[in-house]
Amino acid sequence: MASNPPGKCCTVGVKHEGTPAGKMVRVADKHDAYLASPPADKTHEGAGILLIPDVIGIWQNSKLIADQFAANGYLTLLLDVFNGDPLSVNPADRPQGFNIMDWLAKGSDGNNPHTKEAVDPIVVDGIKALKAEYGIKKLGAVGYCFGAKYVVRHYKDGIEVGYVAHPSFVDEDELKAISGPLAISAAETDSIFPTEKRHRSEEILKQVGKPYQINLFSQVEHGFAVRCDPAVKVQKFAKEQAFLQAVTWFDEYLL
Repeated sequence: MASNPPGKCCTVGVKHEGTPAGKMVRVADKHDAYLASPPADKTHEGAGILLIPDVIGIWQNSKLIADQFAANGYLTLLLDVFNGDPLSVNPADRPQGFNIMDWLAKGSDGNNPHTKEAVDPIVVDGIKALKAEYGIKKLGAVGYCFGAKYVVRHYKDGIEVGYVAHPSFVDEDELKAISGPLAISAAETDSIFPTEKRHRSEEILKQVGKPYQINLFSQVEHGFAVRCDPAVKVQKFAKEQAFLQAVTWFDEYLL
């Protein structure tokens, strides 16, 4: 694998301050999503982003990130890929003995899996909606943690440019199959995407031959690009720089 399966570090973090400016919408009449629209005077006409979140799904932090992409000119659709069953960022809200791998395999009620067989069709519906309903002709995709796998998997369905941060669950064969540019933000401390996985990913991307970028941020851990503590200067800096990396990447390769 190019990155390891999720662990505890995928499920904890700090809620960020701000007031989301987008709106909740439905995709294919069955999936919840959050739509962030750019200001009229800054819109990159025909360019949009599908944002596939970490296991916390659509919540304060991911909405604010979607808003940031929109503020930079990109219509952004943040998709619920968990069929109404994301995790809470507060571990106290989870049942005693919670196991993330069990949740991925079966969902909270035992009958709502979050496997690729369940998630892939949701992602395809999101791509179709952006193209058919919102007029997106140039499609970028962003994936955080869990979501990174599905950015990598769905170039074949219309994603042209990708950005992922602290990826989890990405198979080597999936990475080998990408057909467009890919940028990665990585954390210095990350058991999911450790040094050897990062170096192996670099080898694969060299072989693929598409533009790529891997930025490594020191003194931060897995999840920093979404769930860091902004009161800690080094974490706030890394999160902001990772976002700028993403926007600059799309400005260069998507427009």
